[in-house]
Formats: sequence, C-alpha cells, structure tokens
Amino acid sequence: MVKKRVPDWLNSPMWSSPTASTSPPWKSRPLSPPPGNDDRTGGYPSKSSSVTSSDGSVNESRFMLPPVTLIRPEPTLESENRDLSTRRGGSDDDSIASVEDVSRQAQLLQELSKKIINLGELRQLASLGIPDAAGIRSTTWKLLLGYLPIDKRIWSSELSKKRSQYKHFKEDLLMNPSEITRKLEDSASPKNGDQTIEGKGLMARSKIPHGEHPLSLGKTSIWNQYFQDSEIIEQIDRDVKRTHPDIPFFSGDSASAKANQESLKNILIIFAKLNPGIRYVQGMNEILAPLFYVFKNDPNEDYAVNAEADTFFCFVELLSDFRDNFCQQLDNSIVGIRSTISRLSQLLKQHDEELWRHLEVTTKVNPQFYAFRWITLLLTQEFNFTDILHIWDMLLSNPVGPRETLLRICCAMLILVRRRLLAGDFTGNLKLLQSYPVTNVSHLLYVANKLNSHSTR
Repeated sequence: MVKKRVPDWLNSPMWSSPTASTSPPWKSRPLSPPPGNDDRTGGYPSKSSSVTSSDGSVNESRFMLPPVTLIRPEPTLESENRDLSTRRGGSDDDSIASVEDVSRQAQLLQELSKKIINLGELRQLASLGIPDAAGIRSTTWKLLLGYLPIDKRIWSSELSKKRSQYKHFKEDLLMNPSEITRKLEDSASPKNGDQTIEGKGLMARSKIPHGEHPLSLGKTSIWNQYFQDSEIIEQIDRDVKRTHPDIPFFSGDSASAKANQESLKNILIIFAKLNPGIRYVQGMNEILAPLFYVFKNDPNEDYAVNAEADTFFCFVELLSDFRDNFCQQLDNSIVGIRSTISRLSQLLKQHDEELWRHLEVTTKVNPQFYAFRWITLLLTQEFNFTDILHIWDMLLSNPVGPRETLLRICCAMLILVRRRLLAGDFTGNLKLLQSYPVTNVSHLLYVANKLNSHSTR
C-alpha cells in the first residue's frame, strides 16, 4: 500500500506551534453543566409563544428557528482557553502589517460607501481580516449575516422596522405577570364616577380572570408560564454574569458592564421564548458575546444605542446556520453533530492521512472528545476574545458558508500541531487538543484557506 504523501506546504516549519505555553490574559471558565441539569436541556417544557405588537402586525415566525431541541456540550475533561495571539516579532513586520491594514480598511470603506454593496467583493475583503476601526466590522458582519440589505438606500427604513419589532418583543415577552394583571385590572376598572362593589379604583374579585390568577394551573395561564420560564431565566442570568469575567465590557460593577449584561440577558430570554422547542442552552451566551461586543462598540452612536436589537436579529441568523449540530433528534442523521464531527475526520484524512491515522487508529483519540466543543461553541472557548473576532471575520465571510468554514478551521487547528500530535500518545494528544496551545491566528486562517484551495474535487 502506497502511503499518501503529505503536501509540502503542510510540512513547512512556519506552521509549527511553539511548545511553550503562556498564561492566558483572557482566560475563560470551563464549560460546566448547569446545576440540577446533568444531561440535556430538552427536558424543559415547550410552550407555544404568541407575540403580537400593539397594532397586531408583528409576525414572530420570521425570528423563530424550527422546533428542535438543543443539547448542551458535555466536556470529557477539564479544559481551559489558551491565549492564541502571538505578537509579530520585528518592526519591519509591524510596518508591513500596518500598511496592509490601512489598505484593507480603505478598500472596505470604499465598498461600504457604495449605494449597492457588492457582497462577493465584501466577502473577499473581509476574509482577509477586518481592521478594528471606523465601525467596519460592525457594518460588515450585519451585511454578511443578511441583517442589512445590500441596497444601502433602504438601510434606514429596514433598521427602523426591525428595531421597532424588537421593542415590541421586549414589551410583550419581558413583562412581569403582575404588570400584565395590573393592565387587565386597569382596563376593567370602572371609569370616573362609576361605583364599584369593593371601592373606588378596585376591581371586583369576581371580575379577575381565573386563568390569570397566580395559583392557576392552566397551561395557558401567564403565571404558569412565568413559573416554568423562571428556571431558564435564572440559568441565563448566571451564565451572563460569567461571560468573559476578565473583560470589563462584560464583567464588573460598572454601570456599563451591568447594562451590557442586561442586554445579553434580554436577548437570550426573548430568543428562548420565541423558540419554545429550543429554549436556552448553556453556551449560547458565549456565541452571543462577540456579536454584541462588536455592535455595541460601533462609533456610530445610533448603531451603538440600538446594539441590543441589532444583535438579537444577527444572533438568530447565526444560530440558524448551526442549529442542526445541536438538535438531539438529528444526532445520528446526515446533518447532526455526529455527522458534522465525522466530516471533520474525513477532511483531516483527505489532507493529512498520516495524522488522521495516528490520532484515530493508533492513539484512538475520538474527535468527539475535543471537536464537540469546538464546533458547537464556534471556537469561542479555544481562543482569546480578540482572536475570536478575527476568526469570525473568516467564518462569516467565506463563500462556502459558516459551517464548512468552521470545519476547515478546526482541521487547520489539527494540522498546525501535527508534529506534537504525531509524537504524542492518547493522554498527551487529548490534553493538547482540549487545551489548545498558543499559535498565530493569521497562520491558522491561512492554512484553513489552503485547505479550501487544495480540496479534492
């Protein structure tokens, strides 16, 4: 049997990750199971949710994902994030990088200034990385996710409509049942001059709808739904407070950090209520965080003020691309998480059969032990926050789509540490992949692009 030759570009020493590790400044908590729920979140009750605006015109179906059940990632071993950013060495490199960034920034700004955006051109530019300036990443991500239309002339009207819809969602879905009951009482209270049985301004006990009483056990009771939602809301609140604890934007006692946490919580609660078949799954807060951070830091004041609404719609769009990976009913189907992990295994075998054989045949490292978290959380637990933004530039912009791009990035992660993996045993390799070492993310994305161009037809 002729051994498949590894391409020369994969053997380049520039792809070797340093063996020394550094203490991560953006260290995040390990993903742990929620208290009292040690397997899947599918056990939460599913209830239909009806959302109507004040004029009765809001159609919630557009913002709902199909009624599926998400599963919570279950890590096999304790793992931590590693800081995967490495500084460029010399001043010449810095100068080159600076010139490239300025040039790309000018090109992106030129494309974004057009009345009709060329999405293909925008994707090509964004895949190389988006400079952190002038709100370019914020606007580009909204376009790539389909939130902003390519016709710039209708941005204002589209944004106004969607932000108004989100306002109605907040009014209808975040209201405490006491407030709803109070409104019912106010609407049923007699007008000025009318007499009441129980006294002026008070509603007769017999007029309180039985179905809206706090002790009602009816399935349609707002109080019954509220009590069932409270467990998920408490879990969301705990997770939001633990989101990137070392980043002041997300954590701390400042007014801005508290407001940002409240926005994340609002989005996740509304999403859970609009999608009763999915609800909330631990880890969604990690996927939500990069979107909200980018949109909230947009220098355009109007965009920053409305970051919560914009993030909600973009979060729905992003999660809809990956929902099949989380659906318990689809686990063993051709689109489920096991199939997705199998595709990653096949991709590695296609590009580096020697490494594939050593991992899965010789050392018997099941890719589910490390790739499950990589895929379900879109790599947000494997890299520092700055690098996540860079990776997502490519994830959202690659023409092959986010799902395929994610697999190629995961495959590139394996290839970058191939020498260490080939020299390792089961324990060493599993530890390495569950606590990914420091590497240069620009090199990582370059290799992922190489996998794209070297794919077997």
